[in-house]
Amino acid sequence: MRVEKKLSLRKISLVVLVAFACVTPLLLTSCNRESYAADDKSKIHVGIVFDIGGKDDRSFNAAAWEGVKRAAKDLPIVLRDIEPGTPNAIEPAMRAFAERGYDLIIGVGFAQAPIMELVAKDYPNIHFAIIDGVSQLPNVASLVFKEHEGSYLVGVLAANASKTGTIGFLGGMDIGLIHRFEKGYEEGAKSVNPNIRIIQNYVGVTDSAWNNPGKGKELSLAQIGKGADVI
Repeated sequence: MRVEKKLSLRKISLVVLVAFACVTPLLLTSCNRESYAADDKSKIHVGIVFDIGGKDDRSFNAAAWEGVKRAAKDLPIVLRDIEPGTPNAIEPAMRAFAERGYDLIIGVGFAQAPIMELVAKDYPNIHFAIIDGVSQLPNVASLVFKEHEGSYLVGVLAANASKTGTIGFLGGMDIGLIHRFEKGYEEGAKSVNPNIRIIQNYVGVTDSAWNNPGKGKELSLAQIGKGADVI
C-alpha cells in the first residue's frame, strides 16, 4: 500500500497549501489583529490542531504539516500548531486559538469535525477549515478527497504485481472513510483480474487503530500466511 500512501500524502499537502492560497485574500481583508502583542500584526495568523497521532505520524498529520510549512514559507502567515495527544484536548486547543483571535484554525481529521462545529458556532467571525470532514457552517471550509480514485490505481498495481492471485488490504480504523479506500482498491484489482482474491482487515474500531503498528504487523503476517503477496 506504499504507493497509495504517497498519493494521499501529496494530495493532503497540496490541498492544505491551496486552501491557504485561496483563503489568503479574504483573510487579508478581515483579520482580527488585536490579540497579537508579540507577533507580526501585518501577517495572517494560522493555528493548526493535529489529530492525536501528532505531526510526525508519517501519515495524514505529517502531510498536513508539510502543507502548512510550505504555506508559511510562501505566504504572509504566522503559523502555530498544537498536538493534542488525547481527544479531550482537541476542543481546548481550538478554543485557545480562537480566543487569541487567530484568523484561520485548521483541524486535521474527520474526528475533529463535530468539535469544530461547536467551536466555530461560538466564533462566527473566525475562519475554520476541517480536513476529511464536512461542515455546513459559513465560516468552515470542508477539505475532502476522492480517496477511492487513488486506491483504484493501487489496486491495479497490486493485481499486476501479484504472482499468487491473492492480495491484501489493511485499513486503520473500521469507518466509512477507509471503506472508500478499500472499495477503490478492490475495484482496481478486479479490473485487472476479476477472479483475484482480496483479504481485508482493519486494525480496530477506535482512534487507537491509527497508532497500533504491532496490530498492523500481526494482521499483515496473517494475510501473508493466507497467500497474499501484495498488501
